[in-house]
Amino acid sequence: MNISSLITYFITGGLFVTLIVALEESGQRTLSGLATLIPVFTLVAYFFIGDTEGGRAVSQHAKWVLVGTLVSWVPYMLAVAYLSPKIGAHNAIIAGLAIFFVLALIYIAIASHFKLFQ
Repeated sequence: MNISSLITYFITGGLFVTLIVALEESGQRTLSGLATLIPVFTLVAYFFIGDTEGGRAVSQHAKWVLVGTLVSWVPYMLAVAYLSPKIGAHNAIIAGLAIFFVLALIYIAIASHFKLFQ
């Protein structure tokens, strides 16, 4: 990996995040929501991983992320959706992230122990 690749990855990911926030701030909630639903990080990452490591690496990573998403990201989103009106957005996000990281670490430990998706 060289510095020009890192710069390309950084700019590409940043453009997507900027687009999502700009759409939301301009009142384009539907477009912002649609852009947020696009799996931006995996989309960008899989193009680059596919170019450098090949299709098998992308496949293995996708399987790992799919299960990880169900285990940790879904509970995170449910916590944010449920808690935001009750304790405010920032506190709900913090609580959601705590839930996310606890579940993600448990998933990583189990997946590593049983050598899943290798």
